[in-house]
Amino acid sequence: MSYLFNKPADFVDESIDGFVAAHPDLVKRVPGGVVRATETPPGQVAIVIGGGSGHYPAFAGLVGEGLAHGAAMGNIFASPSAQQIYSVAKAAASDAGVIMSFGNYAGDVLNFGIAAERLKAEGIPARCLPVTDDVCSGPVERTAERRGIAGDLTVFRALAYAAERGDDMDGVFDFAMRANDLTRSFGVAFSGCTLPGASEPLFTVPAGRMGVGMGIHGEPGIDEIDLPSAHELGVMLVDRLLEERPVGLARAGTPRVGVMLNGLGAVKYEELFVLYKSVSERLADAGLTVINPEVGELVTSFEMAGVSLTLFWLDDDMEAVWTSRAQTPAYNRFDTPISGTPRQGEAQTLTELEAEAPAASDVSKEQAPAILAVVEAVHAEIEKEAEALGKLDAISGDGDHGIGMFTGAQAALAAARRAVDAGCGAGTVLERSGDAWANEAGGTSGALWGLGLRTLGARLGDQDTIKAPAVAAGVREAVDAIQRLGGARVGDKTLIDAMAPFADTLVAEVEAEKSLCQAWQTASENAAAAAEATAELKPKLGRAKNHSDKSVGHPDPGAVSFALITAAAGATLAQLKENAS
Repeated sequence: MSYLFNKPADFVDESIDGFVAAHPDLVKRVPGGVVRATETPPGQVAIVIGGGSGHYPAFAGLVGEGLAHGAAMGNIFASPSAQQIYSVAKAAASDAGVIMSFGNYAGDVLNFGIAAERLKAEGIPARCLPVTDDVCSGPVERTAERRGIAGDLTVFRALAYAAERGDDMDGVFDFAMRANDLTRSFGVAFSGCTLPGASEPLFTVPAGRMGVGMGIHGEPGIDEIDLPSAHELGVMLVDRLLEERPVGLARAGTPRVGVMLNGLGAVKYEELFVLYKSVSERLADAGLTVINPEVGELVTSFEMAGVSLTLFWLDDDMEAVWTSRAQTPAYNRFDTPISGTPRQGEAQTLTELEAEAPAASDVSKEQAPAILAVVEAVHAEIEKEAEALGKLDAISGDGDHGIGMFTGAQAALAAARRAVDAGCGAGTVLERSGDAWANEAGGTSGALWGLGLRTLGARLGDQDTIKAPAVAAGVREAVDAIQRLGGARVGDKTLIDAMAPFADTLVAEVEAEKSLCQAWQTASENAAAAAEATAELKPKLGRAKNHSDKSVGHPDPGAVSFALITAAAGATLAQLKENAS
């Protein structure tokens, strides 16, 4: 793992300096960490949090209104020293005293405890509240032994909420202890992390395996299992936490939870959203109402690959905590309602929309299966050639053309089948195939194929019998649209180099009163020859243009795939004509 740093020994101090420089309106540097840029009001209990560095947003990123008054920051993954904690706490404290909260780790407990004793000796009221949310680090009958992980946030929020509403020290402490008792977290890891300047990770997880219950520094978990799917992991995380539903709330039947799905560093937001889909569905199946879910990086561990799920069981007081305002460098929640009129009703799914068949003539409906047969043939051809197309694309591109074409053709086939089953006409079958191709394949080729099929489908329509002039005109319009929006011209070494001669030939052959099958066959042969001729060209558009010399001597994959598709479609048209005669 590579990091941006100057000297490993200076990493933490320079990181704090840069953090403060980035947020001068919210935080101020003090020895040992940071405090709010504004003074703690008289009579308000100050909340100081902290722990080792390397977990951002925890802990410095959580300093601000609605959260901490200060954060003590130790070396990477190491407790801050008692001196650092004392310095930050003294700078943050008011006449009402200070409560210090942190994850329940031996070094933190010791150093925060020493700092509290020193503060009290100077007449500053001080108490310590270790967070104990990690269900895998101790049995339910000994929760005081458990570690604090991402559930730190709920306790920090409860502390700040009670302090800012004016509770005295005992009131703030007891209120936050209840939040701690109502918070449960469960984490897993897929790989370890490497510290700045180190050459090896702190720990490793075998490929294809997952550590269960590991701590945020790589502390041993309770098991190691095969890596599950995202859905399986979501179910596993929820079910384990539901085993420890707080007894008091269970009796009251309160079905509300605050939820945090936390990424530990290397698991990115798109992956977290995939996982949260399963988490939210599982919670709904359990009859729970989710309030203000948090999905993102809340307590990290450098580039550790892993996630944790936290459930914060809510009564009325705790829901007020969870939905209250907060403004910090890394965590902002606003209690002002979103303006505007709420959107009513559920959005229709693509499948629901496709179930609605536009009006079509009987003859167009009868010809729709022929369109489906052509799409089936295209899919079969692309499936057979996908690997070869990918290798050809890898010469000067990124090698994804084959898989992209296969993904598009597969989606187009599924959409065509749904359209025929729904009773759509021939034009709609092509339009929906094009939309599905573009939607699933993505990228340039996906957009162009989607545009082409939709344009051809619109030209054929759902009323008239499909005839050669309409097909030729539709192909011409499709190629014109692709050129207009894609920007390619003949000679640029793209699929247009095969498309344009195909369209020109098809139009000319149809005007010469050739049958559609005859005209298509001739046009397809010209497209294949034109595709092969692109081998001598240098690309002028797309990613391949940056490696143009590499592609000389090899045909353009887009042109080749177009020629393959027209050949497969032509063979199917001929077979359909033969079967009809």
